[in-house]
Amino acid sequence: MTDFATSADGTRIAYDRLGGGPAVVLIGGMFCARPATRELAGRLAERFTVLNYDRRGRGESDDTPPYAVRREIEDLAALITEAGGSAAVYGHSSGAGLALEAAAAGWPITRLVLHEPPYGSDDEDERRTARELAENVQAALKDDRRADAIKLFLAASGMPPEMAEGMAADPDMQAVAPTMPYDFEVMGDTARGGAIPEDLARAITVPTLLIAGSASPPFFRDAATRLTALLPNGEYTLLEGQDHAAPADQVAPVITSFLAADPRD
Repeated sequence: MTDFATSADGTRIAYDRLGGGPAVVLIGGMFCARPATRELAGRLAERFTVLNYDRRGRGESDDTPPYAVRREIEDLAALITEAGGSAAVYGHSSGAGLALEAAAAGWPITRLVLHEPPYGSDDEDERRTARELAENVQAALKDDRRADAIKLFLAASGMPPEMAEGMAADPDMQAVAPTMPYDFEVMGDTARGGAIPEDLARAITVPTLLIAGSASPPFFRDAATRLTALLPNGEYTLLEGQDHAAPADQVAPVITSFLAADPRD
């Protein structure tokens, strides 16, 4: 049965609670609601109490405009309260960017796992491209051209046109498309051109694991290694042969090993 937490602005956030033991909250990336992280949640539930939730505007979670990254951080804070007042946090893709923002804001996160946060380089051309993509997607959504917004993003990610066309026609993808600008805000695509928020990274003192796959595009590994160097208490793990969609049976053991090292367990 779905549980609900109430965020600071009154938004109801839907989540599943599984397992028992130290708490860990899972955060999905763009287009992702609970089903995307359900298998990972099930595997981690063998060792932990897992809270797997729908980010605002997705799945069974409500939404309250106007959007602000601070509100998504407050959503996560509400989940941490539901977990007992503190929790480890795992974030995948832009969900990792949200986890980083929350940890830097000082919320009671015991350990942090950031799986391929899609930060770009400091190159001005790349930053301009990131800003333009965010602006073009937002313009398409403003005109309610959801399929076009999805295709723009997937094409920029390197997906073949015929595959992007098929995914853009998926009703589930179109249902969450209005939340795409939320992820752009989380990753700083408009404000920073998607570059790493170095000051925030340096402010995070909790043990933090960066995960990247050897089969992912190189910029994921570059971002992970640069973040690891910035974090006061960071470490890096490479998943051999895995890409951005690494399966739960490959990811769960890495997370479990890292979280189980916490002496508070």
